[in-house]
Amino acid sequence: MSTLLHTIEKESGAKPSVAIIWMHGLGADANDFLPMVDELDLDGLPPIRFIFPNADAMPVTINGGHVMRAWYDIVATDLGRQEDAAGLRASQLKVEALIAREQARGIAADRIILAGFSQGCAMTLQTGLRHPEKLGGMMCLSGYVPIADLAIKEHTAASLATPIFMVHGRMDPVIPLARAEQSRDLLKQLGYHVEWHDYPMQHSLCQDEVVHIGAWLKRVLA
Repeated sequence: MSTLLHTIEKESGAKPSVAIIWMHGLGADANDFLPMVDELDLDGLPPIRFIFPNADAMPVTINGGHVMRAWYDIVATDLGRQEDAAGLRASQLKVEALIAREQARGIAADRIILAGFSQGCAMTLQTGLRHPEKLGGMMCLSGYVPIADLAIKEHTAASLATPIFMVHGRMDPVIPLARAEQSRDLLKQLGYHVEWHDYPMQHSLCQDEVVHIGAWLKRVLA
């Protein structure tokens, strides 16, 4: 068993009963979304432990083999081709280990939310769709379902009850809106409940998105 990923944690109150495991994008790190905790409207919610893991550093093919934090390798600009299934599965095990740690700390699976941006979004779906229990939710920011043909075969019956929040920028030059819409439609076809929003932005976040995240958290944690 590999060692747990290094994480940064921030709690919104004492004795958290909810955990949100929030994964960064390619080349970023655990600090990337730490400021978001203070921007979200968490009024009325139970204390939450926000967990921001650091992906391991690896050479990334599309960036000339430059070593950076990445959840998996990206081989081509067409994200649907030559996907790094082995890398995705290796990182999935590391995310599962973080879920198991939260359960060992007393937080139930259905109060654990996976969240992520870009590659972190892909890892949220890679892990959440295959998890053997219902999770509290999957928060999917500016990403897509990786190795989608395998997700169709490998998603679990229990995961169908996990609510999914999915958002994307209409002018995203990194992950085209069409790719995200294909992922959304696939998830719906499989039977998932998906809340979808798109915004007039590129590969980033916007204030409307922050508001929608807070509202969604209140719904799924009610």
